[in-house]
Amino acid sequence: MTTQHDATGGCPVTRGFDVMSEAYYRDPALHLAAAREDAPVFFYEPLHGWVVTRREDALRVLGDWKAFSSEANTAARVPEKYHDTYPPELISSMIVGQDPPRHTETRKIAQRGFLKERMERLQPEIEARAHRIIDRFENSGSGNIVEDYCLELTTQTIMALLDLGYDQEQMLRQVRDDLFSVLSSAHADITEDARLEIWDRFVAANLELREIIEARRGSEADDLISVLASARDADGSWALDTARIGLHVAELAAAGTDTTAQAMANAILFLARSPETLQEAIAEPELWQRVFEETVRRRPSSTFTSRRATADVEIGGVRIAAGEMIHVALSSANTDPAHHDRPFEFDIHRPDPTDHLAFSTGRHTCLGNPLARVQGPTGLKALFQRLPSLRPDEPVELDFRPTALVPIRRSLQVSWDTADVQRSKERTVRTLNLEVLERAEVSDGVIALTLGHPDGGELPRWKAGAHIDVHLPGAEEPLVRQYSLASDADQRTTYRIGVLREPDGRGGSAAVHDTLLPGSAVTVSWPRNNFRLTPASRYVFVAGGIGITPILPMIAEAERAGIEWELVYGGRSRASMAFLDELAAHDRRMTLVPQDECGLIDVPGLLGTSRDDCLVYACGPEPLLRAVEEAMSGWPKDSLRLERFAPKAVERTEPDSPFQVELAESGTVVDVGAEETILDALERSGLPAISSCKTGTCGTCETRIVSGRADHRDSILTPSEQEADETMMICVSRAADGCARIVLDR
Repeated sequence: MTTQHDATGGCPVTRGFDVMSEAYYRDPALHLAAAREDAPVFFYEPLHGWVVTRREDALRVLGDWKAFSSEANTAARVPEKYHDTYPPELISSMIVGQDPPRHTETRKIAQRGFLKERMERLQPEIEARAHRIIDRFENSGSGNIVEDYCLELTTQTIMALLDLGYDQEQMLRQVRDDLFSVLSSAHADITEDARLEIWDRFVAANLELREIIEARRGSEADDLISVLASARDADGSWALDTARIGLHVAELAAAGTDTTAQAMANAILFLARSPETLQEAIAEPELWQRVFEETVRRRPSSTFTSRRATADVEIGGVRIAAGEMIHVALSSANTDPAHHDRPFEFDIHRPDPTDHLAFSTGRHTCLGNPLARVQGPTGLKALFQRLPSLRPDEPVELDFRPTALVPIRRSLQVSWDTADVQRSKERTVRTLNLEVLERAEVSDGVIALTLGHPDGGELPRWKAGAHIDVHLPGAEEPLVRQYSLASDADQRTTYRIGVLREPDGRGGSAAVHDTLLPGSAVTVSWPRNNFRLTPASRYVFVAGGIGITPILPMIAEAERAGIEWELVYGGRSRASMAFLDELAAHDRRMTLVPQDECGLIDVPGLLGTSRDDCLVYACGPEPLLRAVEEAMSGWPKDSLRLERFAPKAVERTEPDSPFQVELAESGTVVDVGAEETILDALERSGLPAISSCKTGTCGTCETRIVSGRADHRDSILTPSEQEADETMMICVSRAADGCARIVLDR
């Protein structure tokens, strides 16, 4: 690559630099490095302006808004047919195309929607959405990760930030996809027909967006549209008109989706070339933040940001006339060897990981960078947590949208070992981001909540007896509580739970009753089943109070299979017994025992005599379950299946002893003290395991035993399962007396 000078005035240009070349799309920073050596500042005719490549010069241009104006960033020509709907001066009102004081005023309003604290509060929802997206494609083993995941996640996150419904997703995508093309048309050659096609779509989507904005005028909500639509000037008038808000939402949506999606795709490529870095990040999730920062340093999603000289200036020994465009090469500034050691190495352990210009700097620092810095690391962590073997297909195809300033990758084909899917199920608590669709009072103190995804999509399958973890707000930290699914397992788009308010409980049921209303967002786990209905010739169901919830889907399953069953259902009073209307259809198979009318259930009379090929399923308060266990002492082993609300009491005559746990996969040996659990010991040693209840009642931490013997203290495994000694709940169970070391499959 050699520097040339034109014949009219010694204008530095660089032969070989080409923003439409394969070398540029493959690695913009590396392609610019040769140009930086030849001519740190050079004129590039296809962009109709100057290119500045050195960090020192970039900081000068980006830091002086009076000498280098941003207003030319939005100099796109609006077709005449849209002048009434989209006045030519409107496009110049973009935040990235404003100078102070207009920019300061607009940014001050918009910044309220991107506060760092608010973005961090959004992180759990981003992670839940990420897992839902991965749920859809994980079993395929290959795909286009840009479309299937990166863009899908960033689009859904922006929808959440804007509080848009799924029926408005296409509009948002259209705004996002066309805005970059509108802006690029100001600096690159484009046919008039192509320009009109872009503007037709862009204006139609903006008109739809304006209707939403008008509906939110004066709203006190904190979604970004409401923040912009409700801001007022000192005289009480609206600070921003509807058309300008539509423009700002469009630019923020475009920047907030494509750029972070591109960053995640670029990270996948860098990690493929640095497998040791990938393994570090998987082992230490806090490193994903550094992975993201090093990715955008090495390859910013926007190669350039632009300014216009307001007066004659000299940069890098080159004279630039007033009115000429200057394109600051962020990717080149980020890899300037005068500032960065080993600039082209991918090193997540740099002393200051945020020492880069990927988000620009000064007054025009990317408004949405707090969101990107939460969303990018969260998306990468979830993806590789679930699919650690994911790698790009070789050779990597250069499939980019032909835009010079922002090279947008349209596809990145990747593959992974589908065995990752089963491994992730064993090591990750999967979550779903759902909404309360219905709330009903089904008895005194009991509410039934119907949960579904806002898009109406299908939910993970489950079988009768399953439960979900529900994440709830708590006074000091979020609460996680388990609730049985009480709907029909054949209903694929909703889950139903029944929750009894317990005034003397630990706060979970009160949080459900007080905070989960129709329309409320709620995070839940995938269904897990420790109370599965096993095939038998006959069932006896015994329910006490809210213990009826897991029994309802069992009845539905038995009915479909044509299996004989009976239900004995007790409660304090008829008014306190939930779902009686629903159960009325089965009155001939059901015995109701309201305590204020009939006393307690006659458990010895019901179960005192053993029955052949009959399984008993019981759920309810602990006194009822103990009575059932005692009455069935003479039944065949495993005839009784219980689900407890609270852990079964473990009686010990001798103090616990310390022992060792060996992890078969790594060979790591951990000492477990007499006063701690295996789960605690692993977490203390930096080897966290998935868990939820920590009381031996939910089954999340069930782990296979490779060798050794366990002292089972859970409330889940049947006597035969405990006797088989194949798995254990590491939150409560220990190595058996005399077993100095137990080896677990993890």
